[in-house]
Amino acid sequence: MTSTSLSALVKAYDVRGTVPDQLNPRVARALGAAFAEVVVLPEGATGCVLAHDMRASGPELVAAFAEGVRSRGADVTLAGLASTDGLYYASGALDLPGAMFTASHNPAEYNGIKLCRAGARPVGQDSGLADVRTLAERILDGEVTDPTGTTPGALRERDVLADYAAFLRDLVDLSGGRPLTVVVDAGNGMGGLTVPAVLGSEAGLAPLPLEVVPLYFELDGTFPNHEANPLDPKNLVDLQAAVPAHGADLGLAFDGDADRCFVVDERGNPVSPSAITALIARREVARAVAGGEQVEDVAIVHNVITSAQVPEVIADTGARAVRTRVGHSFIKAEMARHGAVFGGEHSAHYYFRDFWFADTGMLAALHVLAALGEQDAPLSSLMADLQRYAASGEVNSTVEDAATATERVRAWASGRHVATDELDGLTLTHAGDGTGADPMWWLNLRASNTEPLLRLNVEAEDVATMERVRDEVLALVRS
Repeated sequence: MTSTSLSALVKAYDVRGTVPDQLNPRVARALGAAFAEVVVLPEGATGCVLAHDMRASGPELVAAFAEGVRSRGADVTLAGLASTDGLYYASGALDLPGAMFTASHNPAEYNGIKLCRAGARPVGQDSGLADVRTLAERILDGEVTDPTGTTPGALRERDVLADYAAFLRDLVDLSGGRPLTVVVDAGNGMGGLTVPAVLGSEAGLAPLPLEVVPLYFELDGTFPNHEANPLDPKNLVDLQAAVPAHGADLGLAFDGDADRCFVVDERGNPVSPSAITALIARREVARAVAGGEQVEDVAIVHNVITSAQVPEVIADTGARAVRTRVGHSFIKAEMARHGAVFGGEHSAHYYFRDFWFADTGMLAALHVLAALGEQDAPLSSLMADLQRYAASGEVNSTVEDAATATERVRAWASGRHVATDELDGLTLTHAGDGTGADPMWWLNLRASNTEPLLRLNVEAEDVATMERVRDEVLALVRS
């Protein structure tokens, strides 16, 4: 029976905790050795590729993890500083399992690890991460020791930034679009490295018809200006002010590891990630059809809390909308199952078949820039028909008994002419009468996997209906 527990550090989808009390070189070495034994060697891979974000603890943790991997005879390729989608690129292009050291948008005292198999395939709780945790615990307790007689794996370095930038540029061509001015808030995160490479010429690529106005491009894991979490409205304030101040066409904001991208229009108004999902869905369907695929065979994946406009837009193209649970492992699994060209989440994670079904905020940004550059109207006009409904955003409530609170909401819905499904939590949908007299609304109520929280999302045809449903349900949840 092991005495060490890493359950507070190793989550359902990744490793994330505070440094050094939860995550330190000793723990990282054990996780590296376990990753080699559970993922790398059973796959028949010669080794793995590692990268880290701008956090000060990254290099030391990477070195320890690499030592653990090499102790099992597997090779290590060090990609150095990278965004998370840069690591996914390396895993896909090199056909190697990978580990990205990042805590995304979490505060400076955190770090973490996102693990993947070769081809950027995710490693989660049900696909190897629980086994990695268990073996690492046994290594830390001394139950499993380094094998004797094993030749340590080789250690090499490889900079993939230029290749990553060129790969993305080949997927979306901006060279023929009208000139655009874009303000980019990197939040002192990895966008400060990737934006100059992809949207600029620092990786040796030809200049694009873009003027990039940088905000907080200095890599600094202490986040001196604001948290690198654009999902929180207070972290978009600087970008919202800068866009109209510079007369820019749009603004882009990236989170700490630059795998998510948020968009602000020319007026400084945030654009819903669901609207961006719908926009890219249209483009990817058209691209697939132009490439010879039958439109009815083209699939787009979205989760249960994306706007109702997303499946509507997909249906308008003639493609298939596939609805799934919230979370990257579910999106990626459904995309692979259906061969989907694209997947989007309301959290601003965007997934692409041409990017190994992995998420990349930079490729999403390229699509937005291309769509805007291909026509003369401002971004607010381009997005007008893709922001059809009023949404509450995610509202969290601390509850002692999530199941009982959910049942109160289910009882409230009885007799209200709603459809019910439980794909992910409780989803209630009221279709409305189509005249506006009895407006459409839907809600989703989901329990957190890690905290005593219920998460509520409500959307409706109009603000008044959304607020009414939201407030009635919150009163039930919190009673």
